[in-house]
Amino acid sequence: MVWERKNLLGLEELSKDEIESILKTAKSMKDILARPIKKVPTLRGKLVVNLFYEPSTRTSSSFSLAAKRLSADSMGLSVKKSSVVKGESLLDTAKTLQALGADAVVIRHGIPGAAKLLAEEVNIPVLNAGDGVHEHPTQALLDMYTIQEERGKIAGQKIAIVGDIKHSRVARSNIWGLNKLGAEVRVIAPKTLLPVEVEKLGVEVYTDLEEGIKDVDVINLLRIQRERQGKGFFPTIREYVKFYGLRKEHLELATDDVTVMHPGPINRGIEISAELADSNQAVIEEQVTNGVAVRMALLYLLIRGGSRDEEAIT
Repeated sequence: MVWERKNLLGLEELSKDEIESILKTAKSMKDILARPIKKVPTLRGKLVVNLFYEPSTRTSSSFSLAAKRLSADSMGLSVKKSSVVKGESLLDTAKTLQALGADAVVIRHGIPGAAKLLAEEVNIPVLNAGDGVHEHPTQALLDMYTIQEERGKIAGQKIAIVGDIKHSRVARSNIWGLNKLGAEVRVIAPKTLLPVEVEKLGVEVYTDLEEGIKDVDVINLLRIQRERQGKGFFPTIREYVKFYGLRKEHLELATDDVTVMHPGPINRGIEISAELADSNQAVIEEQVTNGVAVRMALLYLLIRGGSRDEEAIT
């Protein structure tokens, strides 16, 4: 298909065909990463700016590496050392970067809708790397790519998302994307960590871990985001671990070849036992590698625009 969107703001607004196009392009990028020389000149001379208002290791480094693998220049803006601390607004910062010659901006911000606001004011592509508790589309796309790679398909797969659904932008993006690709999605969490009327998103809702993971093909665990929570969502971490921490014995309830995922960073011994995190069932490291491929695909599609040109990719 011909790629026509200027920005990537969330998966709620993407069609099934658009998501599949991204995943198909990511496959070409993954092939590049398997070569002895992991670099192509596709975006030579382009500048990608990472504008992160919240801490990030995996996403920011993944975008930077994705740009470099495509021969683009990458610049990270440390907000604490920028004019933002002097009162400069988000829009003024972005317009300054655009005037300096940026060809795309990757933004992470604590306020839902910040990426959309930015995209409405600048002429260059904007990629949402997480906006508050709204969406984190690139994480969901790499999760879907990993599921497709591991399971062979997404349609018909039973996928359980476990943990802090209420505060998770990763969960929201995964739900939107997986539903569009035909998966059966379940969410598992204490009632206090479930959004109001979450079932309207097209998911099955469980508050019991063992019941929720019965016969599932994929278990995607979410980090307990203490920095996004107020008080009182659950009594203690110890109690959360007892009822919702995934351990190897739990996998007997799922399919024999169940795939275990986690967007990271992992709280070992909380969302997942150390034994399980290091087991063959877990594909956490593969998710990190696939994140580079997916972000390469998005930079390629948004900056170059137009159709997927195989010669340009290779």
